[in-house]
Amino acid sequence: MRKLFDKNRVIEMAWEDRTTFDAIKDQYGISEPDVITLMRKNLKRNSFKLWRERVSGRKTKHRASSQTKTPRFKSYNQK
Repeated sequence: MRKLFDKNRVIEMAWEDRTTFDAIKDQYGISEPDVITLMRKNLKRNSFKLWRERVSGRKTKHRASSQTKTPRFKSYNQK
């Protein structure tokens, strides 16, 4: 069963350059293709296009290819 999530928080995390898709999956159980679908449905067309250009091929959006292997800070307010 999928965890309940705050759509706005997932969108915010997806916009952040340093937040990986793996972190979003760990926290909310949403895979990268699901995040892309969520972004496509909730952003304006041009905003989505700009976001896709930014995250496509970006090493920091994927934990396996990210240079930092240390865990990221997580606020106590996050689930």
